[in-house]
Amino acid sequence: MKKIEDLASLANDLIEQENFKEAYYVVMKALEIVPEPHSAYAEATWLFATLGDIYFSKNDFEQALFAFTDAIQCPDGLGNPFIHLRLGQCQFERSNFDKAADEFMRAYMAEGKEIFQDEDPKYFQFLKSRSKVY
Repeated sequence: MKKIEDLASLANDLIEQENFKEAYYVVMKALEIVPEPHSAYAEATWLFATLGDIYFSKNDFEQALFAFTDAIQCPDGLGNPFIHLRLGQCQFERSNFDKAADEFMRAYMAEGKEIFQDEDPKYFQFLKSRSKVY
């Protein structure tokens, strides 16, 4: 699975360079290496999360939601604060505010307000408007 790790690392580097198209192809190539069913392998968790992050970075919240939903069904996906944060953001941007609040709270419960630190403040403000968080 070293090749998958190398491809995932390359994809993350490409995302940082905002080369989303190339990052997408690298992630898809890595997913081809993961045996079926993907949901049985931890590698698929972070590959789907990376794919979701690519879509999220391009403001394609519907496709991001699909990818993060796939990630959450893989090992260690459920309860992963980053995945729940992104799911919440996707739901928020699609005006599914009850679902957004639920996902934001999952992220907050796992990691506190620090999970929101590098994100648009509107997401944490929204969570504060829905619950007693500090």
